Amino acid sequence: MTSYDLFVIGAGSGGVRAARIAAAHGAKVAIAEEYRVGGTCVIRGCVPKKLLVYGAHFAEDLKDARRFGWDVPECDFNWPTLRDNVLADVDRLNGAYTSTLASHDVEVFLERATVSSPQEVTLASGRRISAKHILIATGAWPVTPDIEGAEHGITSNEVFHLEKMPRRAVIAGGGYIANEFAGIFHEFSCDVTLVNRSDTILRGYDRQIVERLLATSMAKGINFRLNAEFEKIEKLDDGSLRLHFKDGEPIETDLLMFATGRRPHTQGLGLENAGIALDNQGAVIVDDYNRSSCKSIYAVGDVTNRVQLTPVAIREGHAFADTVFGGNPRTVDYDCIPSAVFSHPPIAGVGLTESEAREKLGTVKVYTSDFRAMKNVLAGRDERALYKMIVDDTTGRVVGLHMIGPDAPEILQAAAVAVKAGLTKQAFDDTVALHPSMAEELVLLK
Repeated sequence: MTSYDLFVIGAGSGGVRAARIAAAHGAKVAIAEEYRVGGTCVIRGCVPKKLLVYGAHFAEDLKDARRFGWDVPECDFNWPTLRDNVLADVDRLNGAYTSTLASHDVEVFLERATVSSPQEVTLASGRRISAKHILIATGAWPVTPDIEGAEHGITSNEVFHLEKMPRRAVIAGGGYIANEFAGIFHEFSCDVTLVNRSDTILRGYDRQIVERLLATSMAKGINFRLNAEFEKIEKLDDGSLRLHFKDGEPIETDLLMFATGRRPHTQGLGLENAGIALDNQGAVIVDDYNRSSCKSIYAVGDVTNRVQLTPVAIREGHAFADTVFGGNPRTVDYDCIPSAVFSHPPIAGVGLTESEAREKLGTVKVYTSDFRAMKNVLAGRDERALYKMIVDDTTGRVVGLHMIGPDAPEILQAAAVAVKAGLTKQAFDDTVALHPSMAEELVLLK
């Protein structure tokens, strides 16, 4: 039986980083991936989705260009061209990740692997492999509701492979995936309806920012149906779908996309063979050093359901490798993690929201800037940006920054350093503005 120091199950962002760093520390490493190297983010998540976001932005940019003197003719959008170019880039990234593993002498098994015992895995081919340590990095999987006809819908796994762009699209869910694809489909000239079972979208983001996104999205023409619970999905003779709800009129659509959450991908992995404890969502329970209830088995990334973000999985994988193989025990700091929604317009935030700050700190000061970006003014767009700073009134420390507007995620990444460092509002005030820019609003807040 072949033996390794580390066997990684899942070649996504966290698993690849862990394998590469462990190998750099001198460990003999192997990794198994049943689909493609790169994981959700690279293959069917944030990377191809962001490319679609870029493609969608051209719809507004081409219209705006006329106000800036460009003689832009009426343009037609060709979905297969964008789809195929995006998938080609995914192929490139799959090759790049595979090459990175090879250059670090990590052996790659392109087949499913399951846990047989605390120090043994079994490949789909039947081959058994022993390992001193096993790392579970299988990520998460889209959740679909348990309703009649749910098989007629798709998830974010399949959306990148559509044969054609639908005329009508319904997106079920209220999270970042739902709102991002609502914006994408809308800019590609779809009639879009976002359906959510509650009256709240984008939980965890600052409410004032979310309300601005909701108002802006509705002004653009995106429809929202809130407090709507599915009853069944009916496929009609012409191939379209009729969506029935427990209350309210049905909706007919050409495409239904479920964006109703993601569940840790642990089913069928054989984790019970090693006595690995899972929580009620199926996530692997780990300690601060990513170790599971089985001392030889660890887990990182979305499969642990701590923070489902690619950069977090990468840090967890790196910390695991340094701890177990590098002689440098360390943990990941989960405080002040920035996040963004690449909607139209995008939103971004870091630190405490206003409601969280008031509950935690008691007395806070809130500074806002509500403005129209210079580009939007000349383009004749009424769309407004909103920047919001939350400050601890006792110490003057900035505890939260939240914004919606053009390039908000790009601006927030740099500003998040200041929040993480514990800088005060006075430090922002003392910084000279970079004019003219949207980011200067952060140092001009009153």
